[in-house]
Amino acid sequence: MLIDGLTMAGVFLALVVVTLFLGVKIVPQGSKHVVQRLGKYHKTLGPGLNIIFPYIDTVAYKVTTKDIVLDIPSQDVITLDNAVIIANAVAYINIVSPEKAVYGVEDYRFAIQNLVQTSLRSIVGEMNLDEALSNRDSIKAKLKGAISDDIADWGITLKTVEIQDINPSQTMQTAMEEQAAAERQRRATVTRAGGEKAAAILEAEGRLEASRRDAEAKVVLAEASQAAIEKVTSAIQGNELPVMFLLGEKYVDAIKEMSAGENAKIVLLPGDIPAAVRGIMGGMSK
Repeated sequence: MLIDGLTMAGVFLALVVVTLFLGVKIVPQGSKHVVQRLGKYHKTLGPGLNIIFPYIDTVAYKVTTKDIVLDIPSQDVITLDNAVIIANAVAYINIVSPEKAVYGVEDYRFAIQNLVQTSLRSIVGEMNLDEALSNRDSIKAKLKGAISDDIADWGITLKTVEIQDINPSQTMQTAMEEQAAAERQRRATVTRAGGEKAAAILEAEGRLEASRRDAEAKVVLAEASQAAIEKVTSAIQGNELPVMFLLGEKYVDAIKEMSAGENAKIVLLPGDIPAAVRGIMGGMSK
């Protein structure tokens, strides 16, 4: 009988320990526990010491109340002008109503990821390629507004959403690089053509200025020759001796230049230079 009594006492003590273990719940800071009673939602336990009804109350879900970082996988997005870009994002969420998060949707992480991806495709699809690449803040604001109301029904608050990368696809990037190279080549060609044109204009202007100055020089020389001839004519006044002297001097200088040439071998001088000069004058008078 004593043994049976000790056995019963041990069983009772074990039952008490188990009951206490099942009825007393300690929830750590930054977490909340969702309690079900007989399979139905009963209440949510906050951080600290909590008492539940053992055997009929059970902790069904343990949910964190800290901010959760959700990485949104990269995806191909088509812009309004049919360009393909690769975009991904990161969302920061906080669960404010754990019971809504666990009962309102099967998997809130998977649901939010798909919701962000779908909204991102829709927003970028209304933009041109240049707008999508340069307006991250606008995409971020539209994305946050598009999904905040939807996830609020699940007891989740969207703190912020950031666009991590938004880049053209490899094919599009190659096409853009080729387009940029072609544009640089076109600008270089235009610059080169402009330089050649300017050089040609300057050269033509230089030739025109040189021709004008040559013409002016010839006019000046002609006027000087005319003035000299008039002075000589006025000075000799029918006397041929000065003329013969001047022409003879020029004649002798010409003979000297002929004899100084590399190919000059023999130079013949007329025996009567005055007669030769008179012959020249006679030819000029005719």
